Amino acid sequence: MPLKKINIKKMIRPNCAGFEPYVAGRPVETIKRELGLKKVVKLASNENPLGPSKKAVEAIKRAASSVFYYPDSNSWKLKKALSVKYGIETSKIMLGAGSDELIELIAKLFFKPGDEIVVSDHAFIRYKMAGELMGSKVVSVPMKDFTHDLKAMAEAVNKKTKAVFIANPNNPTGTYNSTAEFESFMKKVSRFSPLVVMDEAYYEFASVNKDYPQTQKYLSRYPNLIILRTFSKVYALAGLRVGYGFAGGDIVDYIERIRPPFNISSVAQAAAEASLSDKTQVSRGIKLVEQGKKFICSELDKLGVPYINSAANFLLLDIAPLKGREAFQSLLKKGVIARAMDEYDMPDFIRVSVGLEPENRMFIKAFKALLGRKN
Repeated sequence: MPLKKINIKKMIRPNCAGFEPYVAGRPVETIKRELGLKKVVKLASNENPLGPSKKAVEAIKRAASSVFYYPDSNSWKLKKALSVKYGIETSKIMLGAGSDELIELIAKLFFKPGDEIVVSDHAFIRYKMAGELMGSKVVSVPMKDFTHDLKAMAEAVNKKTKAVFIANPNNPTGTYNSTAEFESFMKKVSRFSPLVVMDEAYYEFASVNKDYPQTQKYLSRYPNLIILRTFSKVYALAGLRVGYGFAGGDIVDYIERIRPPFNISSVAQAAAEASLSDKTQVSRGIKLVEQGKKFICSELDKLGVPYINSAANFLLLDIAPLKGREAFQSLLKKGVIARAMDEYDMPDFIRVSVGLEPENRMFIKAFKALLGRKN
């Protein structure tokens, strides 16, 4: 007897009915195949074009022969390496398949209908998605000069607020909040003590600024503080998906209880651990970005195109009266993958990652053509 037809839409949780998926950057090989292009550069996902450390690559090769074993579910060696580097006990370190998984685990652990989470307009969209997925109310606070307005965000906190998400520096604007702003914010929200999630995916790039907060120093003072970082950016391990976080032992203990077992592959663990031992990986990445931004910004200045000063490895361009989607398609035809900002309610902007020198020059050439300028 055939099964009775079922209405899947009636079965799923209401929060998932109209849920929109995250829009990922387009792969290079897909664009080559679809548009018949021989050369394509990807400047859409804020990756490190220098690639991973040679030590990481060697570690991947060694780990490959043992992939028939399940990985260490506790990722002990990687946690130990992070502990040594940052001077933080392993009991306060958590790992996820990218910091995206950690954001979702935080939401699954803490958020419920009736709760509120506070985010900033134009902040990394995954915070909003995590709140909506769990049926919580997302309170979005306008930015000030394209930067998180921490004073206004603190004022939005109330007894229903379960968490505040702060991207520092923020994606896609590249702006950051200073140590003084962070300290003031933490004091202001102490009355309600919501979780304060500091997403520092671009930590290594922003740390060259003297007033950038070294938040790990505040963990013992604020048990509601959660810090998220990643191996996807300066360490160039985006394809292996390794994120990590610091928090009080109680928070980490509960995260460990609900996370999927074996969520970090053995290959990813080995690569991440080896990356931490390469003292040149971070400095090379930072130097590349500083040089690349200097070149791109100088060219944009010549063109009279406004952009936002960025503490990360990308730039946000105001291309009005052009539209981001139109610019994206135009650049794509010339082999340059950038990122339109419609999902961030910034339809007149595009975001471009800093690439290698030839890639940056290819972007500028294609961008000039988009504007109708001669090279």
